[in-house]
Amino acid sequence: MDHTPHARPAHPVYVIGGGPGGLAVAAALRRRGVRAVVLERSDAVGASWRSHYDRLRLHTTRRLSALPGLSIPRSFGRWVARADVVRYLEKYAEFHDLEIVTGVEVSRVERAEDGESWLLHATGGRRLTGAAVVVATGYNHSPRLPDWPGLPSYAGEFAHASAYRDPSPYAGRDVLVVGAGNTGTEIAADLAEGGAGRVRLAVRTVPHIVRRSTVGWPAQRTGILVRRLPVRLVDRACALVARISVPDLSEHGLPRPDTGLYSRVREGAIPVQDVGLIDAVRAGKVEVVAAVESFEGDKVVLADGSRIGPDAVIAATGYRRALEPLVGHLGVLDDRGLPMTHGGRTSRQAPGLHFTGFTNPISGMLREMAIDAEKIARTIARRAAKPSARP
Repeated sequence: MDHTPHARPAHPVYVIGGGPGGLAVAAALRRRGVRAVVLERSDAVGASWRSHYDRLRLHTTRRLSALPGLSIPRSFGRWVARADVVRYLEKYAEFHDLEIVTGVEVSRVERAEDGESWLLHATGGRRLTGAAVVVATGYNHSPRLPDWPGLPSYAGEFAHASAYRDPSPYAGRDVLVVGAGNTGTEIAADLAEGGAGRVRLAVRTVPHIVRRSTVGWPAQRTGILVRRLPVRLVDRACALVARISVPDLSEHGLPRPDTGLYSRVREGAIPVQDVGLIDAVRAGKVEVVAAVESFEGDKVVLADGSRIGPDAVIAATGYRRALEPLVGHLGVLDDRGLPMTHGGRTSRQAPGLHFTGFTNPISGMLREMAIDAEKIARTIARRAAKPSARP
């Protein structure tokens, strides 16, 4: 790898977001002699990891989750805990001596008058000019809630999963968790193990459930191996593995999905890694119920017509990327609000504007962000070295 410093552009590269993706890009740029300034809206790096629930661990292995230039310590174990991810990100920023400005939120990115650089509108009326911009604001940027009828007037206790930390506030209580993705299923298992009186899991689409590892082989490695294979072939192979490794939970309300695992992944639905759900469901500690349709007074109306009155509702209904105010006017987002390019590639109408961390691959998000970081840094360094590209 060529680490020879290139001629610096007149303006720095601005990296928006101090999570894993943003830090990885900044480090890769610094190693190539390109000045990168990370703008983080919170008061510290790794803000989203700091706010996740305590039980959370990486679903990808330590060795396959490290960012460029610094391994995750072996002492953190194979499946790294949330608090240790935060420690690693802090160490990563220190180790690479990254230039990070906290408490600054960028609200809009647009072309500068010179037609080459970028103008960033930020907190406190700041107007920052960058030679290039990397948007790394995160896949889980803003909590998303469905437009459920009756929710604004719901009289019961209600919270988005982003506010959940541990099961202690729910001891002995009746809790409904809405959403059967990785977050919802893990929170349900955490509540069941942590002393909740009753735990129900509202499921609209039955998820594919996979073991985090089988006979020591992590699911992530399988995800890496199958990414380039035909979808139908992967679907068949995954169905066979599931029948061998995952029990049939049909009698508990979780039948095997009728669509293929990889077909779902291509549509954006990541399989659920089992970190306690299977045992909790089989033991009756987590009850599977129909999807939520609406709210009426202090009752929750389910898709099968039943009405239930839990003490608390936790909505694990996902997040929005919330990129429209920032870059929506540039024509770089698709109809789902996601970037049309990522990594080293940029849109023709927005050269120098890069995105990282907006895909959720089965090969591991941190692994893919590490790969994207190197591609982005190479592209920006090459462009910075060309006289015609300098402002």
